[in-house]
Amino acid sequence: MNEDLKVNLSGLPRDCIDASAPENISAAAPSQDPVAESEPELVVNPWDIVLCSSGTLICCENAIVVLIIFHSPSLRAPMFLLIGSLALADLLAGLGLIINFVFAYLLQSEATKLVTIGLIVASFSASVCSLLAITVDRYLSLYYALTYHSERTVTFTYAMLVILWGTSICLGLLPVMGWNCLRDESTCSVVRPLTKNNAAILSISFLFMFALMLQLYIQICKIVMRHAHQIALQHHFLATSHYVTTRKGVSTLALILGTFAACWMPFTLYSLIADYTYPSIYTYATLLPATYNSIINPVIYAFRNQEIQKALCLICCGCIPSTLSQRARSPSDV
Repeated sequence: MNEDLKVNLSGLPRDCIDASAPENISAAAPSQDPVAESEPELVVNPWDIVLCSSGTLICCENAIVVLIIFHSPSLRAPMFLLIGSLALADLLAGLGLIINFVFAYLLQSEATKLVTIGLIVASFSASVCSLLAITVDRYLSLYYALTYHSERTVTFTYAMLVILWGTSICLGLLPVMGWNCLRDESTCSVVRPLTKNNAAILSISFLFMFALMLQLYIQICKIVMRHAHQIALQHHFLATSHYVTTRKGVSTLALILGTFAACWMPFTLYSLIADYTYPSIYTYATLLPATYNSIINPVIYAFRNQEIQKALCLICCGCIPSTLSQRARSPSDV
């Protein structure tokens, strides 16, 4: 990406001079000097502006989520720690997009390229890993419902956070530590200065995590349907309640996985088959939807959560609406 973020310089057009009119030449000569000596103007790639705007929106949304979880002592359960990890990772990703834009046009150097690409790789890796951790947590909360609220679960959650952030930081440090293509352009991927091997590892890792998430959500869906069936039998309204609850649970899972795949799959597959010789517009067109996932994540995982909604209302207006306080959690709220 940084390869495409170079400053474009363009000079002003020269005036046309009639060679057959010497007086016109002498008259036009003084007017040409300012044109020839003028400073070249800075041309900004519109795609970079869109990416920077996307990063700004990502920062604003996820900063709200991070502040809510940090400000509310009641939001310390494992689920909220993982949601906070996701929001922090997306916040850093948005900040990385903004910094990348500023450095690309105002402070160009190899060091800034490596630092910004390292931050972006680490933050987006932490975002995807946090999504996987949330999926694992949701599966455990349903499969081990009786023992989920225990000290063991909290310890396991902290272990997942340490592993996912440690792995993400290591991936972000690879370009900084020398695994980059600044010395050999032929090894560059679609995102300069990442090498093709580095991009391939990231893409394959994403596909593996997506497959794992898909498998876990299939198991979650089965558990939800079984719970809904048992509840319906106990209350003697099998036909209607079981259908509605199951449909809602399946719709929620389809929304989560569908959004995740639609945002990340194009760029992942493109990174596997393409390299630096491909037109940059393809890189922008596939990378931009990937950034949208960090915009959608707070809506799916945070703002839809009842406890976070209550905390947000308490922070903003000091009260909890009756609609939130009376709402009961259903088996489809996965």
